[in-house]
Amino acid sequence: MTFTARSFPVIWKRFSSSTTTIVTKAIPSKGHLHAPLPDSAFPKGFVLTGLHCGVKKKPEVLDLAVILSTSSRPTSAAASFTRNAFKAAPVLVSQQVLHRSNGRARAIVVNSGCANAVTGKQGMEDAWEMVRATDTLLSDPQSPNETLVMSTGVIGQTLPIAKVLEGIRSQAPSGTRTLGSTFEAWERAARAFMTTDTFPKLRARKFTINGNEFRMAGMDKGAGMIHPDMGPSSGQLHATLLGTILTDAPVTPRSLQSALNYAVDRSFNSISVDGDMSTNDTIVVLANGAATTNQEPEIDEQHDPIAYEAFKQELTSFAAELAQLVVRDGEGATKFVTVSVEGAPTYQDAHAIASRISTSALVKTALFGEDANWGRILAATGSIPLSEPLDPARVNVSFIPTDGTAPLPLLVHGEPEKVDEVRAKEIISQDDLEIKVELGIGSESAKYWTCDFSYEYVRINGDYRT
Repeated sequence: MTFTARSFPVIWKRFSSSTTTIVTKAIPSKGHLHAPLPDSAFPKGFVLTGLHCGVKKKPEVLDLAVILSTSSRPTSAAASFTRNAFKAAPVLVSQQVLHRSNGRARAIVVNSGCANAVTGKQGMEDAWEMVRATDTLLSDPQSPNETLVMSTGVIGQTLPIAKVLEGIRSQAPSGTRTLGSTFEAWERAARAFMTTDTFPKLRARKFTINGNEFRMAGMDKGAGMIHPDMGPSSGQLHATLLGTILTDAPVTPRSLQSALNYAVDRSFNSISVDGDMSTNDTIVVLANGAATTNQEPEIDEQHDPIAYEAFKQELTSFAAELAQLVVRDGEGATKFVTVSVEGAPTYQDAHAIASRISTSALVKTALFGEDANWGRILAATGSIPLSEPLDPARVNVSFIPTDGTAPLPLLVHGEPEKVDEVRAKEIISQDDLEIKVELGIGSESAKYWTCDFSYEYVRINGDYRT
């Protein structure tokens, strides 16, 4: 049997001699989530490209991205990596590069179609080859290695490394160089990140600190195997989530890493499509200072805490915007759901409950079926041990529509409301909605972003390698 589209009205599944017909919903269009941006929206001092090198079979599909900082100022680098015990070779290599360079790097190279994970010594050598080849594209070497490497795709397969290296070397001045700073160049790089994604995830913004205007742009990829749990390269280290954020603001390496740690916990570590942690999850930030003169000091948490706080909040907001695009493009997803947990003793308590609700298969299938089965939300909430005991008599649960109409209380102070099922169906039928849980035992809150489970998710992941 052949399926020819991501959205289709009916699935027929054969059981012995009988046939069961399952009526499904069309997957909402994602086209409106990607649109051209003016060239002036992007940060100064970066050139990048995306190209086809041969990791993927179809020649029209991009599978290699190269990003270079051309700033005359030192470029700071920070990263957050998967905590999965089976860390992929590019994760381990990028950690070593950051450690050896004391948080300075000027290039990123990314391949899609092959994760280079669980590939042994050959995988490590291939990742280092990608680093060394990209390093040769940089002028005036500032340290032995200045490239961070990322890979995404099928686990357990080795890279066609000769093809990858040929693609990287094509970007040398003597090659068929396509590096640029236009929207088209940024878009090509974003497309080269993609695996089962349905659109390139690319965003940009401007912001001002101490009277200086800066720009921040970023791209990420991910639609399945999404439940990240990432940490900094110096700490204990969930297709894959990869992302990079580039800014022309000057920031010290230690402060860039500190800001990223805070941002990731409130963005990429607060999303879930299917609850599965990848071997390759990586978020990299480069800050090259190209928007200011060499005399302008780098933003530093200790020397200018006000400027640092402003930058941290910009980075967190921007990271959340990129992270939410991953959920909106979740494999087979028909709904984008915000899970808000309030009144917790600690942020960690609120985050843990929001995560549990967001990963509950029972909650996610009820969302797909548009069944207001709020008892599943409570069951998930009560399964998490907290730093202080949960008092069920204080808990409230509501559905919050995103169209500005009134919320629908489901549980108030532990007592079930007489729910208007028609109204509940109206809210849960929307493409976007919010589930709000109030614990009543503290003042901390957290948000998670998730989606539903559909038949299409099963189809995609049932034949991922074919």
